[in-house]
Amino acid sequence: MPQRTLLFVLFDGVQSLDVTGPVEVFAGAEHHTPGTYRLRTASLDGGPVRTSSGLTLVPDEALTEVSAPHTLLVPGGAGTRSPDPRLVEWLRTHGPRARRLVSVCTGSILLAAAGLLDGRRATTHWAHCDKLARDHPAVVVEPEPIYVRDGHVSTSAGVTSGIDLALALVEEDLDRDVALFVARHLVVFLRRPGNQAQFSAQLAAQTAQREPLREVQRWITEHPADDLTVESLAARARLSPRHFARAFREETGTTPGRYVDRVRLEHARRLLEDTSDGVEEISRASGYGTPEAMRRAFVRSFGTPPAEYRRRFHPASAH
Repeated sequence: MPQRTLLFVLFDGVQSLDVTGPVEVFAGAEHHTPGTYRLRTASLDGGPVRTSSGLTLVPDEALTEVSAPHTLLVPGGAGTRSPDPRLVEWLRTHGPRARRLVSVCTGSILLAAAGLLDGRRATTHWAHCDKLARDHPAVVVEPEPIYVRDGHVSTSAGVTSGIDLALALVEEDLDRDVALFVARHLVVFLRRPGNQAQFSAQLAAQTAQREPLREVQRWITEHPADDLTVESLAARARLSPRHFARAFREETGTTPGRYVDRVRLEHARRLLEDTSDGVEEISRASGYGTPEAMRRAFVRSFGTPPAEYRRRFHPASAH
């Protein structure tokens, strides 16, 4: 297997974990299977850079001195807000020469500025998705997933999602056993699919201002298998169904039905990942009632049925 050179681009204001997270993943894979990866870091002039948290990173070389890598990884951070024009131009010129382009967090903004995401699906940190879409209309921005892969270009969401994407690339380059070895060493789970949402249901929705509605949100989360119809939830909030539905949407940014759907899906996903309970039992515990109803929800949201999801993302099912 040929050795792959991975080049990590450094610049002032870079988010340190955007760099070190993926570096540790690929370094772990190299430790497991020597000769797999050659990791290099480079800044514009080859000088040290100061990260957004104040750490100093010393690169291996200057960008002007590097040859085309197999994988070019562009991290994000505060330094992407007003990037050095020379960096954008370097990416525009040299990015197409890499066999694989990868960004972490707002690194996708640099790729977009260099024209490397035009016509492609991409994501970034949730707080910057609107900006990416507004400033670069040629990019198809997907704000939900933790990472998006479109051909040889892969973009990930905020910070730790860069680790998820790096593990997915290791699994593709080598195999699942190596990726699992690295995940265990880093004490992270090899289980988050790219289309998993950046937020849990509770974080994705706003917290209601009024206590009765906040209590309803908590109740839904803690009792996914209960009767969660609008009528039942409205009675719990002591409101009419019509008033409740309108107030819930105004204060949380989503409808009661969509919130319930997301909570149930998340509950079922966690049971598939963390337990050995059967699909039928999980479907009842998550409020779906039947395995078929849960299967439809998983296919719609993840593109895969529950059994296949468990096979791919339950740690114990890797052997």
